[in-house]
Amino acid sequence: MEVESGDVIRLIQQFLKENNLLRTLATLEQETSISLNTVDSLDAFALSITQGHWDAVLRTVSGLSLPQRKLLDLYEHITIELIEMRETQAARSLLRHTDVMQLLKDLFPDRYLALESLLAKSGFDAKEAYPNKATKEKRRALIAQCLVSEVSVVPASRLLTLLGQSLKYQRSQGLIPEEDIPSYDLFRGIVPQAKVEQDSPATVMYQSIKFPKKAHAESVAFSGDGQFMATGAVDGIIEMWSYLTGKLRLDLKYQAEDNFMTMETAVLCLAFSKDSQFLASGAQDGKIKVWKVSSGQCVRRFPTAHTQGVTSVCFSRDGSQVLSGSFDQSIRIHGIKSSKMLKEFRGHVSFVNDVMFSIDGYRVISASSDGTVKIWDAKTADCLSTLTLHEGLSVTSGVNSATVNRVIQMPNNSDLFVVSNKSSYIYIVSMRGQVVKYFRIGKGLGEAPAPEIIASCVSSKGEFIYTVTEDGMLHWFHVESEGIYPQSSIKASESEVINITHHPFSNIIAMTAENGRLSLFKP
Repeated sequence: MEVESGDVIRLIQQFLKENNLLRTLATLEQETSISLNTVDSLDAFALSITQGHWDAVLRTVSGLSLPQRKLLDLYEHITIELIEMRETQAARSLLRHTDVMQLLKDLFPDRYLALESLLAKSGFDAKEAYPNKATKEKRRALIAQCLVSEVSVVPASRLLTLLGQSLKYQRSQGLIPEEDIPSYDLFRGIVPQAKVEQDSPATVMYQSIKFPKKAHAESVAFSGDGQFMATGAVDGIIEMWSYLTGKLRLDLKYQAEDNFMTMETAVLCLAFSKDSQFLASGAQDGKIKVWKVSSGQCVRRFPTAHTQGVTSVCFSRDGSQVLSGSFDQSIRIHGIKSSKMLKEFRGHVSFVNDVMFSIDGYRVISASSDGTVKIWDAKTADCLSTLTLHEGLSVTSGVNSATVNRVIQMPNNSDLFVVSNKSSYIYIVSMRGQVVKYFRIGKGLGEAPAPEIIASCVSSKGEFIYTVTEDGMLHWFHVESEGIYPQSSIKASESEVINITHHPFSNIIAMTAENGRLSLFKP
């Protein structure tokens, strides 16, 4: 369906008329040669003519664009009626001082002279004024019929109504959160985003997304610009969501047409490029794909990225490389331009669960099920240090260290990162391999041991560290606190949690669980 530009101009003209912006209306009509030609009521307009309420008729007609012939007929008839009522001064003024009657004089001098003759006579002859057995009433009815055919009625505030309907549709599709309608930037058409906020614990679940059975989300990621939340499911489908409403982003054409980004097997990890234009996805079959977010097109494929499932992906700062870790115990860097593996890091003796670049790009940090964290030289692929973390300390031998499931860059300090392993401890570690600080979960009920941490994330400004334990409890720690125990905890999930991640600049957490539910939390 195409919208005619003339219709848009008329909508604006109606708005101007209703708001008494008459000079602007006149200018717009003159510059576009498009007239509004509407009246409030066709019946009322016709009645004004048939009852001879000429003041009202002339006011209405002054804002209309009418055919020249019909306008001449109207003015001619009004002049005759004024003469009949012996309103000679008004008749003379209309006849001699209006543009319409001057046009009558130029085009039809005989008709004009006939009016002058009627005006000069002392009496009024109806037969002379209304020849051919016409009457005043018949003439009025004929003029009303002719003029009504030239105008139309449009419901009041049509422009505002259409804009309101558009907003309602966008809200129904999840493009605009209901609470943001009053502040929505209609002119720029900006999709409302979460706003930059000071760190505050996100502890209240405000939305949840229920995925189909056997198609739960294995991975979730926020874009760096705060616009998108992406999920990757066990059925291979990647979807973009509004995290404010929990609805699919149907402003992305490919999603509106059910053409989703897909992998052949379960999507185990996702990561956005720094500019948020691209999304990398890693799958159970060892493949990696890079997608353009705006179009949903796959722009790069790495079909042999790994021999087993890809557990973690991360873009380099300039977006030219993708770092990946895998169940095949390797870490690799892939070139976006060349579609080739550029470097491989070997040294872990079990699954690599998480990888990341340091902020400056000179280091690669990896977390493994062999119980170690390794810091690598990103250029040479040499291992610079290996950390084994146990009960709040970095140890060298003599312990069976727990699986390390996560490494996270501290956003407010490029030298520090967070390490969580499958224990009750979580650590802040420096790039030199030193434990700077640790926190821990308290003991369980009675003699029960403390539950193990299975997922973690860091707030946008690095003031809070969140962990989820195997019992479905969400705990948060204040980084600057002198204590080592959680500030507080809540029951966040009835099912085992798979993943948790934090919005890049607002207090929003997304959590995926094995029961197929993705939960969103805010303060």
